[in-house]
Amino acid sequence: MKYAVSAFVLLAVLGVAGIASAGDFTAGDITVNDPWSRATAGAARNGAVYLTITNRGDTADRLVAAATEIAGMASLHRSTMEGGVMKMRPVPAIAVGPGETTVLKPGGLHIMLMNLKRPLEEGEMFAADLTFENAGTIRVRVMVGKAGAIDGGTMKHD
Repeated sequence: MKYAVSAFVLLAVLGVAGIASAGDFTAGDITVNDPWSRATAGAARNGAVYLTITNRGDTADRLVAAATEIAGMASLHRSTMEGGVMKMRPVPAIAVGPGETTVLKPGGLHIMLMNLKRPLEEGEMFAADLTFENAGTIRVRVMVGKAGAIDGGTMKHD
């Protein structure tokens, strides 16, 4: 009996760990996959969060706000190339059409973190709340990768 209880506890813990490492966060019809950020240099005051949003529903939704305790402010931004110069501008919302996927990535849409309270260190994770117009708020865990990383797809959210 003692071994049966131990085996059950072990399987339960492994099951939760498997769920936690999936890197998928869901509310309603919206799923956020693999949120990641880059490590920052010691004096850097700003950072960014990148992720993939999938809308499995048949109604459009929009990411309308982001927040995290690691920064004084988080806002939605788009980077564009204008006359050979990369420019970054805030956007009021990020649309995700029904049955569509929207990717936030370096050089495009992203969540800008301003007034970081401390440097982001490679290998750490931090929480962020993403608020959608219809699906509500989703709390995600953001994995911090190497400084200068261009893709967070190989990061594991263990």
